[in-house]
Formats: sequence, C-alpha cells, structure tokens
Amino acid sequence: MKIKADGSFLEVKLSGDLRKTSLMLWHGAGCSLRMWDQAIEYLGNRFNIISFDVRGVGQSSESRDSRTQYTFEQYSKDANCILDHLGLDQTHIWSMTWGSRAAMAYCSLNPKKVISAVFSDASIGVADVEAQKFGAKKAFLKQSESGVEVFIKPNGWNEHLNQKTVLMALAAAGKFNLNNAIKYLSMPIMVMTGDHDPNLDSSKEIVKLLPDAKLVILEDVGHGSILQRPDLTSKKFIEFHDSLETKNGKIDGA
Repeated sequence: MKIKADGSFLEVKLSGDLRKTSLMLWHGAGCSLRMWDQAIEYLGNRFNIISFDVRGVGQSSESRDSRTQYTFEQYSKDANCILDHLGLDQTHIWSMTWGSRAAMAYCSLNPKKVISAVFSDASIGVADVEAQKFGAKKAFLKQSESGVEVFIKPNGWNEHLNQKTVLMALAAAGKFNLNNAIKYLSMPIMVMTGDHDPNLDSSKEIVKLLPDAKLVILEDVGHGSILQRPDLTSKKFIEFHDSLETKNGKIDGA
C-alpha cells in the first residue's frame, strides 16, 4: 500500500495480526522492506507488523518539493505519518544496520511513541564496509561447517525505483548526531549483533551508554544478520519480548 507523507508516497506493507501491538521494521542500507520477508514469517501473528521503504528507497518516491528531505528527522516524520494513517499511537521497533541508525534517531525524537526497540547490527561509528564483507564471508564459512541452513535472500530485497535517490537517502546518517541522541533513550532496548560483525564493538559501546539495555551476541553471524539468519534473529527477538515486564505485566505482541 502507498501512504502519502510530506510529498512522498511511501511503500508500506502490513503483516501479522492487525489486532495485536504494532511493530515497525526499519530496513538496512541498500535494502528494501522486502529484506524482512523471512523474519516476518518466523514472527507469525505475534504483532501487527509494519514494514516500509524510507523515502527515495525501494518503492517509495521522493518529494518533488525539496532536495533537503533526506534526513533522519524527515524519516521520523514519515514514520509518524504511517502510524497516524493506521490510527496507531505507539509501536515496537526492530531495525538492521543503517536502519538501526535511523531507528535510534526515531526513538530519540519520539520516545513516547516507542514501546521497545531492538537494534540489530547497530553502530554509531564510521562503517567499515570491507570489514563487514570479510566478517560476513567468515561467518558463512562457520555456518557451513556447522551445518546451518543457508537462507536465500528474499525476492526484491535490494530492488529500488531510483538508485540515485537511494544514495541520497542513505547519506542522512551523516547529518544526525547519534552520539548525543543515544544517551536519551529510556525505553527497553536490546542490541543484537553477530560475533563476526565489525559493528559489534560499537554495539557494545551503545549498551555501555544505556545501562538498562541488553546486548545479545549472535554466534557465527556477520553483518546483515537478519538476512543471514532470519531464524536465529527472530528467535532472539521473540525471547526479548517475552522477557519484557512492566507493572501491568508483559509488553509484547501476544
């Protein structure tokens, strides 16, 4: 479905059970909302799942009115447009890689809208793309040696209407001060990163800044963990939600 937001038409997909608590999924760099297809299957009907392409990425268009639209602040406004369109006040968050940067920004700008957040492959430092590729290859070798199932990436996981706008959209990460914003996150948080992902060091630093956050290190997993191991990452995600408790009981999608 398409939802209009500040001149852009955002591609949005709804899955799961519309009657359950909502879960908003933020895709990684170079990915579209389709990267979540396999993980969504493992989540079943536990949540009202909202996956979307940020503006200029996947099947979402850019606005014709402004060339300064590619910021995390704008993406946060777009996410709120989606929630408003669906009549939702709050949501859980799950994100991967670059999407974890965007999701952290969203959580810092909209703390009252976020019930909990899981940041996969998270980093607030400079990305080392070559190290990410090397770690992923090493992880795949380990998985093969262990007999772990090889997951084929979902159809359309990296297909986009316009490659030029994709690059502009991703550049938003360099315009937002995550080092400052991360300190103000107070919702329940899990940071989940593979042991072969160079982002692990930054993930550990994030958790140090957030004393109540939980760190989960995935064995034999590299960068792009949800695409590599939708089974394992979904299992850990569900375990985290099962562990969330408040004075009123669990905060999960069950």
